[in-house]
Amino acid sequence: MTEGGGFSHAALLYRGQGEYLSAVDAVLRFSEGVAAPLHVAVPAMTGRLTGEAVRLTPRLRADDMTDLGGNPARIIPAAQAFADDHAGTGVYCLWEPAWPARSAAELREVARHEALVNLAFRDQNMTILCLYDAAGLGDGVIRNAEYTHPLLSKGGSPLCPSAAYLGPGRLPPGCDEPLPPAAADAEPLAFGADISGVREFAARHARAAGLDSGRVSDLVIAVSEIAGNALDHGGGVIRAWCPGGELICQVEDAGHITDPLAGRRRRPPDAPSGHGLWLVNQLCDLVETRTGPAGTTTRIHMRCRGE
Repeated sequence: MTEGGGFSHAALLYRGQGEYLSAVDAVLRFSEGVAAPLHVAVPAMTGRLTGEAVRLTPRLRADDMTDLGGNPARIIPAAQAFADDHAGTGVYCLWEPAWPARSAAELREVARHEALVNLAFRDQNMTILCLYDAAGLGDGVIRNAEYTHPLLSKGGSPLCPSAAYLGPGRLPPGCDEPLPPAAADAEPLAFGADISGVREFAARHARAAGLDSGRVSDLVIAVSEIAGNALDHGGGVIRAWCPGGELICQVEDAGHITDPLAGRRRRPPDAPSGHGLWLVNQLCDLVETRTGPAGTTTRIHMRCRGE
C-alpha cells in the first residue's frame, strides 16, 4: 500500500489465519500511519480473530459484515456515509464481503456489488481493500474477485494489477443472467392500478412463513415500494414461495432501470424520486434485480424465524 489520492480497489487473497491476521494488521498499521479514517467491515466469524487489533476511535468504524452486508447492496451507501462523515480527507475501507457460508444468490450479488464499487467511488479519494478466503471460497468466487478488482494481492504479496479486471461497472459472467425460475408452487398475483391486494398477499405469505410482526411490516413496505414503481409501467405480477428457511417475493414488470447504482445511493431527502429501491435494500435480507428493455424482475428474500 502506498499513500496517495484518488480511488483504489484491491482484493487481498489470503489462506489461513496467519495470512488473514497479517493482512489485517498491515492495513490497520498503514491507516494509522497516514492518520486516515478506516472503515472495517468483516464477518463476526473472522472479526473475532483480530481481537484488540481493531481499536474503536473517532476515525475508525467497525461493523459486522454479516449484518451490514448480508444484503451486499447496503455496503456502498454505508461506505458513502462514512466518506461523507470524513469529507475533505481520503478514507480507507477494509471489507470481507464473501465467506464460505454465503448462498449462491448472495455470492452473485457480492460480485455485482464489487463491480459497482468501481463506478460508485471512481471519482473519490477512497482506498477499498477486500479480503477473500482463497482456501475456503470456491474458484468461481475468487475468479470474480479478479474480474472486479483492479488490484490484487495473494498471500501477502505487494499489490499488482489484475490481468482479469473487466473495467468499471462491468459484471462478471453469469452475474447478470436471468434469475433462476420461480418455484413450481409459487403463488402468482397480477396487479394493476390498485396495489392493496399486493400488500395483503405479501402479509399473508409473511405470516405463513413465521416472520414476526416487524418483519411482516418490513416485507409489506418493500413489496409496496416495488409494486408502486411497477404502476408506472401498467402494473405487473408478484409471486411468492418459501424454500429452505426463507420467504421469496418476486415482482415482474415492464419497466427498465437504467441506473446501475439504483438503490445503492441514498437520494437527498428533497429528491422527488429514487428513494424506494434504497429503502427496499435496507429492509430485506437480499435483493436481486435483473433489468433490461424487456422488463424488470426484482426478487427479495426474507429469512424465516430461527434461520
